[in-house]
Amino acid sequence: MNRLIDKFAVLTICMMSLFMSDSFSEPVIISLLTVAFSAAAQLLTGTVWAYALIAGCSLLCGAFPLFFCTVPVMLYDALWEKKWWLVLPAAAVMLRLDSLTIGQIMITAAAIAVTIIVYNRISGLEKTVEKLTLLRDEVAGKNRQLSEQNIRLAQAQDNEIHLATLKERNRIAREIHDNVGHMLTRSLLQSGALIVINKDEQLREPLESLRSTLDSAMTSIRESVHDLHDDSIDLKKVIEDSISSVDSRFTVTLDCDISENMAGNIKLCIIGVVKEGLSNAVKHSKGDRINIVIREHPAFCQLMLEDNGSCSEIRESGIGLKNMRDRAAALGGRISFTPSPEGFKIFMSVPK
Repeated sequence: MNRLIDKFAVLTICMMSLFMSDSFSEPVIISLLTVAFSAAAQLLTGTVWAYALIAGCSLLCGAFPLFFCTVPVMLYDALWEKKWWLVLPAAAVMLRLDSLTIGQIMITAAAIAVTIIVYNRISGLEKTVEKLTLLRDEVAGKNRQLSEQNIRLAQAQDNEIHLATLKERNRIAREIHDNVGHMLTRSLLQSGALIVINKDEQLREPLESLRSTLDSAMTSIRESVHDLHDDSIDLKKVIEDSISSVDSRFTVTLDCDISENMAGNIKLCIIGVVKEGLSNAVKHSKGDRINIVIREHPAFCQLMLEDNGSCSEIRESGIGLKNMRDRAAALGGRISFTPSPEGFKIFMSVPK
């Protein structure tokens, strides 16, 4: 838009020079042709056709000297094409310079100076805008990278906090088991011994009540320890550790989508099946890729482990497959083994 406005201003100056001619029709025709050539050159900018239009219009100055009055417009287009020399053919007007008045020559020269000044101003402004745009894009890119890095750092920090929490839960569960649990067990044994050797009927009921209380406390402590231990199992971390120990000839991918409150017995079942499946793949598979997918749904959890090694049959007598079947059956789940020329697949579904 700026280019059109500037050319209109230059053309206005040129028309002042044109209409100083004695003829009326010739300035009008030249003005229309100049507008047409300039519009076409701008439309075809950057092409050979644009260069040819500018040079051709300039060349007409030799045959029609009045065309020299519109050279500033063509010069403006040539400057935008970075080829100012395209207007050099207009120098042919020197052969018929007597056809122009001093006023026309002076106005045209002034228009040429204005054209150069305007072009330098606009081109400088556009370069500044371009630099600012590049700077804005660079800053936006840096901000995006910084934002992504902050997200990664926050996730890493959350993971560290989560792991530290799990370790602390494990430590607390171990302390309760080793200290409180052992003391309660000793107290239960002592109360039982007192009941056996007691001869006083009045003390039997209080001793039985003491033993019942200690037994309830022991059950409560055991459940709390198991809950703490189950919560301290980071399923994804344990599986990633198992994957890191797999033979380097395998590329192992893990897609794990589970919640943090998955039951501990399901976590242990999945971990056991994954470890056994990885071990079997390393021992028997001739492939080089293992895919593990773990999904938690509202009513059940699923595990899919497959490799790309060719397998036409399986040996049901293997203890590894039996252990996996037993793990799934213990939780009321189902597990299937599918051999094929494309690989071996384990699929397990366990109800929640």
